[in-house]
Amino acid sequence: MFLEIITVEKKLYAGEIELVQVPGSKGSFEILKNHAPIISTLDKGKIKVVDTEGNKQFFEINSGVIEAAYNKVVVLAEVV
Repeated sequence: MFLEIITVEKKLYAGEIELVQVPGSKGSFEILKNHAPIISTLDKGKIKVVDTEGNKQFFEINSGVIEAAYNKVVVLAEVV
């Protein structure tokens, strides 16, 4: 699954991942490979990314939007 995390200033992340966990407006949720298409707003919190080798990275955001479809995930985020 391919993930991009984009802010106004720069691209924070782009690459193949196993999962992404995001702070959704109605609570935290994860997206895994073959997830049903979704668009959701994000609240302040941390995005957790686990890449294909099991490495974890965290990104702090103030708000944002996530779209996932056909194993491509795009996060448009406002950062701290």
